[in-house]
Amino acid sequence: MQVTEQVKKILSHYESDNPGTKGNLARILMEGKLGGTGKLVILPVDQGFEHGPARSFAPNPAAYDPHYHFQLAIDAGLSAYAAPLGMIEAGADTFAGAIPTILKVNSSNSLATDKNQAVTGSVNDALRLGCAAIGFTIYPGSEFAFDLMEEIRELAEEAKAAGLAVVVWSYPRGPELTKAGETALDICAYAAHMAALLGAHIIKVKPPTDVVFLEAAKKSYANVDGSTMAKRIEHVVQSCFGGRRIVVFSGGESKDLDGLYTEIRALRDGGANGSIIGRNTFQRPREEALGMLGKIIDIYLGKF
Repeated sequence: MQVTEQVKKILSHYESDNPGTKGNLARILMEGKLGGTGKLVILPVDQGFEHGPARSFAPNPAAYDPHYHFQLAIDAGLSAYAAPLGMIEAGADTFAGAIPTILKVNSSNSLATDKNQAVTGSVNDALRLGCAAIGFTIYPGSEFAFDLMEEIRELAEEAKAAGLAVVVWSYPRGPELTKAGETALDICAYAAHMAALLGAHIIKVKPPTDVVFLEAAKKSYANVDGSTMAKRIEHVVQSCFGGRRIVVFSGGESKDLDGLYTEIRALRDGGANGSIIGRNTFQRPREEALGMLGKIIDIYLGKF
């Protein structure tokens, strides 16, 4: 694998990491149709834990099969595939080496009332399964936020020592946050910055709205241009050490294709490193999903 100058520049921002971790980051950054560009599209399939099997897969029953997701990510030319332990185990041998995998090592579920996550996988599991990285969700604003942060600090230390990369999903939730507050510009930027401070290599957040939620932040945000989605994305990326960390944005709930493509263009124009899109992908029929992912990749390549 010949690493491009663009990927070498990104890797240079991770000054404390060992060759193993940088090698695994390079695996992800050099994979698929966006390989070498510094852009990423990742398929995450942790929604069965989060929402249940029918809510996740009934719209496209083929997606109940873990092999379906491996093959979809490979055929679409994606950068990586992320999933909890059981999903990765179910295809680990068949698809060994075919695409970089990210083991999601904590999960929540819709039966629980607490804004918390259980640790459901380990660094040893990730190494055993040949993963390039571990993934972990934190909930800034939750009553359990500090526990989650302490858990990822320990897991990240172990993962980095073993040569794995660390991906952090940073989703603000909690009793003091309204639904609008969870995706407010100031809150999304704050959540992304927290993930960077916790040592994440790749940071996943939701695209922000133009809301400024915290009263204490409103004076500062008078100096931040949040007038367009691209400008808001630029601010979130800036909040991750001035763009020295890889920042990808979620696809969220299913939306029409025109709306999705418009959002992807704004992510690209705002300097995002890419997208991590689950339900918008696997809840569609396979051929439709492949066509959608191909268009998203072309947008990141500047073709549309």
